[in-house]
Amino acid sequence: MSTAMIFVGLILSTILATASNSWLLAWLCLELNTLSILPFISKTKHPRAIEAATKYFLTQATASCLLLLAGTSNAWLTGTWDMTQMSNKLTSTTMLIALTMKMGTVPTHFWLPEVLQGSTLLTALLISTWQKIAPMSLLFIMSNNIQPTFTLTLGLLSTTFGGWGGMNQTQLRKMMAYSSIANMGWTVITLTHEPKASMINIFTYITLTTPTFLLMALTSTKTLQNMTTMWSTSPLATTTMALLLLSTAGLPPLTGFLPKLIIMNELVTQNLTPLATMTMMTSLLSLSFYLRTTYLTTLLNPPSSTTSATKWRQKMTKNKTMILLPTATASTFMMPALIP
Repeated sequence: MSTAMIFVGLILSTILATASNSWLLAWLCLELNTLSILPFISKTKHPRAIEAATKYFLTQATASCLLLLAGTSNAWLTGTWDMTQMSNKLTSTTMLIALTMKMGTVPTHFWLPEVLQGSTLLTALLISTWQKIAPMSLLFIMSNNIQPTFTLTLGLLSTTFGGWGGMNQTQLRKMMAYSSIANMGWTVITLTHEPKASMINIFTYITLTTPTFLLMALTSTKTLQNMTTMWSTSPLATTTMALLLLSTAGLPPLTGFLPKLIIMNELVTQNLTPLATMTMMTSLLSLSFYLRTTYLTTLLNPPSSTTSATKWRQKMTKNKTMILLPTATASTFMMPALIP
């Protein structure tokens, strides 16, 4: 019962934050959202989980302080708490830093890999997807008042560090954390020029990440070593995981290619072709660890031998596999339906 109440609070706080038009109300809802997710992070009673909950709380509290500072300063300068009245450059930049810290973009990305590693797979799913909706909605509202140079810099740095950080990871949760950082870079980079493209990118990322984490949870897969024996649980899950990883990497004609195509088109339209080229080159860093994981998932199948014993796990039933069908289908073959 208590878990259900906390989960309802998590959902309602996000909905209220996205529907609010006052910085004071948005700050209050984001605080409730932070307090609602903390019990899920620390639920396992493990030292790593407690450490992750502490890091998450400190980071989100710092971001909330910056958000309240920016909102209060803006209210003092303009006389209103309205989100659309962010004409001052200092307050809008401070608000951008606060919201990007909550989302986990460079240079305030340091907390995300450690928090995901200390959480369960389902909690990591919540942090990587649902927890990004409210900050992204607030950024969408104030996108007209954000400095373009700042967002372009944050976006390029996030795609670069996200790709570099994920290359040496053997823990899948940390790899997905750096993947999230890189995808947030793609979202932020076009925020001031085409906010709708940013929203398409973030919701496409959520659609891709949800079945990926669900597959990891259902197959008890947490490391690259586990990926090599994933076929022992379900060949269908192995194939689906490979398609999801390739789609997240942005390979055509899968769904993940569409938002990157829209963002590249927008950057070229804005005469930012050198930046678009650098962003595409940084995406190759992410592609390298996606392809490595896909290789371990699909090409190390019997009769090939593995270098380690197969990890014991419960066999997946058809009912469990059917849960993934809608989201996995949308994540891999929805691109024609999304083309405007």
